[in-house]
Amino acid sequence: MEHRVDTTTIAEAILNAPGWARVGITAPTSIMREDAARELARCITDQIERTPLPGLSGQERLAL
Repeated sequence: MEHRVDTTTIAEAILNAPGWARVGITAPTSIMREDAARELARCITDQIERTPLPGLSGQERLAL
């Protein structure tokens, strides 16, 4: 499925991510950085999946 990705969508996802993940990306331990990076990636992909595609307003998205 194709999703529209723009900087605003990604920025919103990062700002809405849990604080520990935003701070954790700069942690001194690699385990914490990796966990934080995974959480940020999850938040970004969740936001992208929730962003409606242009031209499809009023249509429901089908689950795969």
